[in-house]
Amino acid sequence: MSTGFTSTQRERLAILGADEQAGRSFASEAERNQAFTEIEKKLCRESRSRIERILAEKHTSDAFDIQCALERWLIEDMGFTKVATPSIISSDMLSKMSITEDNRLRDQVFWISSNKCLRPMLAPNLYVVMRELHRIAGGPVRIFESGSCFRKETQGAQHLNEFTMLNFVEFAACKQGEQVDRLESLSKAAMSALGIEKYELKYEKSTVYGETLDVEVSGVELASGSFGPHRLDAAWGVFEPWVGVGFGIERIALVKGGHKTIKRVGKSITFIDGVPLSV
Repeated sequence: MSTGFTSTQRERLAILGADEQAGRSFASEAERNQAFTEIEKKLCRESRSRIERILAEKHTSDAFDIQCALERWLIEDMGFTKVATPSIISSDMLSKMSITEDNRLRDQVFWISSNKCLRPMLAPNLYVVMRELHRIAGGPVRIFESGSCFRKETQGAQHLNEFTMLNFVEFAACKQGEQVDRLESLSKAAMSALGIEKYELKYEKSTVYGETLDVEVSGVELASGSFGPHRLDAAWGVFEPWVGVGFGIERIALVKGGHKTIKRVGKSITFIDGVPLSV
């Protein structure tokens, strides 16, 4: 009677990135255990070698490199200005994004007091900053931010409780009626800057924005864009045309690295650049 790897062995193989080995069967437990030991030793050697290369040569993670590539493109090629805003926002700011007490998205928020929470998105702060910069400068405003967002997500292969977003927004820079073309053009240019050629642009319904333009690779959503004037804008004192796109940095690293779970490329004390530290 054949036997397979134990649940503990399968979990270990998954951590080491050898999920494809988990379904093997063996003539005996002794044969299985010997095979597991050999596979584990080999994978641990390979992982140590990868970690040594990261420390000696690479020095950065794929996720960080992806973030830097987008930031360089935005600053050097597109003339955007980088801003940095607080991670703690008010309940009122969520309500202005239509995330009110009766909205199911409210349950995904990490609250730190009755009126303060960790931001689940960058948009509320960017609304304020782009409005004020336009008031001061009087002309088009092109800004972006890279930063952590926090949501009580399902523990699936594509979700993290803390993840990195890069949002860019172009305000009062195109005429009414040109927003869709500009949104698609910026999304395509961003993907080119990332070196990703095969992707799909899909318009999807959104709880917050009504409709979004999503960028997908093999069914994984990497980015989501929207444009205004929009039903939310008046609450922020915003009335000019705008377009904006938000990229999930870890999602891009997940796809580009061919990983099976996003936890390998997120903020972690378990992995470094997708490589497990338990080796």
